[in-house]
Amino acid sequence: MSLPLPATHPNMPPSRKTAAHECVSEEALSHLKTYKYSSVDKSLLSRYVLKHYWNGFVELLPLWLAPNMVTLLGFFFILANVALLEIYVPDLVGPGPSWLYYSFAFGLWMYSTMDNVDGKQARRTGTSSGLGELFDHGIDSLNCTLGSLLETAAMGYGASRTGAFTALIPCLPMFFSTWETYHTHTLYLGYFNGPTEGLIIACVIMILSGYYGPEIWSTPLASHFPSTEAYLGDTTFRDLWVPILLISFLTAHLPACVVNVARARRAQNLPIAPLFLEWTPMLIFVAATAAWLGSPYSHLLKANHLVLFCLTMSLVFGRMTTKIILAHLTRQPFPYWTVMLGPLVGGAVLVNYPHLPIPFKLWGPVSQEVEAWYLRGYFVFAAVVYARWAILVIGSICEYLGINCLTIPSKRPLGEKVGNGTAKANGVANGIPSMKGRKD
Repeated sequence: MSLPLPATHPNMPPSRKTAAHECVSEEALSHLKTYKYSSVDKSLLSRYVLKHYWNGFVELLPLWLAPNMVTLLGFFFILANVALLEIYVPDLVGPGPSWLYYSFAFGLWMYSTMDNVDGKQARRTGTSSGLGELFDHGIDSLNCTLGSLLETAAMGYGASRTGAFTALIPCLPMFFSTWETYHTHTLYLGYFNGPTEGLIIACVIMILSGYYGPEIWSTPLASHFPSTEAYLGDTTFRDLWVPILLISFLTAHLPACVVNVARARRAQNLPIAPLFLEWTPMLIFVAATAAWLGSPYSHLLKANHLVLFCLTMSLVFGRMTTKIILAHLTRQPFPYWTVMLGPLVGGAVLVNYPHLPIPFKLWGPVSQEVEAWYLRGYFVFAAVVYARWAILVIGSICEYLGINCLTIPSKRPLGEKVGNGTAKANGVANGIPSMKGRKD
């Protein structure tokens, strides 16, 4: 079980027990020296079109800009747009001003751009080390719900079940890609994948919302294509949206992850069946989220708290998946649990308490105020736990490798390798691949 980190002096190393538990012991970190990046990206767009754009864009970046800072700057584009969302379309329905939806598209595109050039920046500046994948993957995990929250607002789905589904569904492919990478030690991206084609589709949706208005996604399709009225009737894009996303995940992404892991295990003469237990944290995440938001006694969606819920889930999911990638980098056992899932299960139980088969109920349905304050407390708890964990892990890796996280020491000549790491910057930020998996 993952516990909040004990308070220590900034320069004091973590205890031996904490270091072992959080995969930052010297034995665990020693694996960073021999880590090598491996990826397979079959996307024709990234290989034949976007590659040239990224190669040109990275030349615009100054050589003093650290690769991890490039990744972080991309994430700032998302955070800035979440702030604009709260100001102009807090109900996630709108319609907001046209420029807002264009801003969503631009911010998402810039996030992707920065996420794909950070590795090239690492190679240009000679700052490859064993930190970049953890940092990059952590940012990607945080962005799973936040970037999709912008899409929820752009489509005008609001704080509804469809809106919540749109914002949270990217967590599924992200988790299983991380699970796949943990066992295969290779990041696989298919001919049509979320980080490339999926992101472009999201940007197009936002641009169309800016031009036509978000209501385009909730009006009958026959109004746009009159010749199909006999077949489509009053069907809207919103009616098809959830099935499209679910079918895409269940028929394309998940089976591919399982097949790749099965091949890797077969090559080692190891069984695959026990690995399905490692889906436990994601099953808990999905079940608890659905039970909380879907409960007839929950007020979160009706009271328009979806943004705060997504901010909280961003931290919870980010911690869950980043622990897996850290275990992958340091060749440690698979982490099954994080304490940040506890309040999520608690929230689901709290709002469904009247449903539970308990003979003597201690309380009835919780009020809107109690549930809202519970969520606020959960957010603060998640932020504190995530921040303390990130500081411990990043600080330990930087100290072990003798590097900085967000700056390039001026005393180091360009091109000189840092620390003791031997990871190669091949589509890699600070020596480790982005979860977007780009090859230079």
